[in-house]
Amino acid sequence: MESGVIEIGIWRLLAAYLFVLLLIVIVKWRGISREKQIVLATLRMTIQLVLAGYILTFVFQNPNPFLIVLIVLVMEAFAVYNVFKQIKEPISNKLKYVIAISLCVGTLASLLYFNYMVIHFKPWYEPRYFIPIAGMIIGNSMTAITLGVKTLLEGLSSNKEKVEGALMLGASPKAAVKRYVDNAFDAAILPTINNMIGMGIVFLPGMMTGQMLAGISPILAIKYQIAVLLGILGGVSLTAVLFIHYGYRSFFNKHAQLIMK
Repeated sequence: MESGVIEIGIWRLLAAYLFVLLLIVIVKWRGISREKQIVLATLRMTIQLVLAGYILTFVFQNPNPFLIVLIVLVMEAFAVYNVFKQIKEPISNKLKYVIAISLCVGTLASLLYFNYMVIHFKPWYEPRYFIPIAGMIIGNSMTAITLGVKTLLEGLSSNKEKVEGALMLGASPKAAVKRYVDNAFDAAILPTINNMIGMGIVFLPGMMTGQMLAGISPILAIKYQIAVLLGILGGVSLTAVLFIHYGYRSFFNKHAQLIMK
């Protein structure tokens, strides 16, 4: 036991993998072909978290601003890559550029404001605070922009004739796609809002639970959780609004004609 925290032995940790076997049994029983995906997801999760644990242990013991910046940039790059990977439809290079810029600018602006104005830890690159908060803001914003992109693509693809009809009647590109852009923004922010609605009653968030398991007062853990949720909301909102503001333009040429691949 370390600092009042119950140690999880290797055999007890392995016992948790029984839940994976339970899921595999259920999907086989239901005739759903997901066994391979479940096994690969479990292996990938385990390897990634073990590697992250060793890397974070080194970083926490050797705080360095250049190393922290490098880690955050890698996180941003991986988030952008995951967004591109989850979008099955072909998208233009211009839209890819908008996605990358929106995600990076939205999350970094929220992260810097949150770290300086809300928690204000010193030094600014303290990895114990900087890295976990960056991960939560970037991860949630990645999910948000993925949903926003998919919703916008689906809306424009399914309603191409309506958009072109509005353009022919004299509507500007912005006005012609407003409904679909608003739907994309709504889809992007909805999961975060739903999490906030159920927080504390339906479920206890991971950060708050982890802090309480580490022996921190529930009141202090709640303060941190509220602050982090609002920081996530800021990152999601900025990322989504930047994307919808500039993203729809990539679907039009200089003559205000709709171009869909």
